[in-house]
Amino acid sequence: MTTHDITSRSTTGAPAAPAVPPVADRAAWSAARAGLLVREKAHTREADAIAAARRRLPMTEVDARSAVVGPDGPTTLLDLFSGREELVVYQHMWHAGAAIEDQCAGCTLTYVAVQDPVYLIARGVSFAVFAEAPYAELAPFVEFMGYPQHWYSVAAVEDEVVRGDNTGTWVCFLRRGERVYLTGSLTGRGCEATMPALALLDLTPRGRLESWQDHPEGWPEGRGPGWFWRADADGAGNDWSGGRPTAQWSRPGATPVGEAAHGHRH
Repeated sequence: MTTHDITSRSTTGAPAAPAVPPVADRAAWSAARAGLLVREKAHTREADAIAAARRRLPMTEVDARSAVVGPDGPTTLLDLFSGREELVVYQHMWHAGAAIEDQCAGCTLTYVAVQDPVYLIARGVSFAVFAEAPYAELAPFVEFMGYPQHWYSVAAVEDEVVRGDNTGTWVCFLRRGERVYLTGSLTGRGCEATMPALALLDLTPRGRLESWQDHPEGWPEGRGPGWFWRADADGAGNDWSGGRPTAQWSRPGATPVGEAAHGHRH
């Protein structure tokens, strides 16, 4: 195996370009890839085992009559099942009274790639998004983002499990007749299950370029976690220095932050 070491300084004294992976012939690359594949398969089997254990967790009852408010007005948690047995809900963090560009960048990343629930519905699972805000405050955000009309206000819900704690969380419910039960939840880094962009970045040589990640010597210096979740108009991550949640720039009418558009801050 031969390598190109570019971590030293150039003859002019200027810093050299960041290091890159060593170069190998095809056979050496295939052997190294096969070795990692063994670990990847073990990781997949462990994920399957965790999912099996999750299916064996107990469940706890919640208030099936909890009143949520959606595009057609008030309805109940039970109604959101639409007669199906299961319901998956994303509890989206909401910053009350904040402009559209100041809503949660992490929740945007968690939800934006899985907003079309057609495959869940085909499997018999209903889907909804909850947020602790009056629906009148949610509606302009949902319209601007072009999201499906499966968003609901839980601002008046008393059941703390149904309402959530204003932290981005996936929750799963099971219906038995007219009674509803919480079966499982994911939050924190567990929400990466619905962040395919991060999974793809983890496949790349540079990874996420976040400071906490283990990387070879000479790699570009990592930045703060999630530094590219917000971006400026050029689409480049800005280390949380302003701008918008990155996905918002693809929306029609996304103006530079602080400018008015149609009477609203977009």
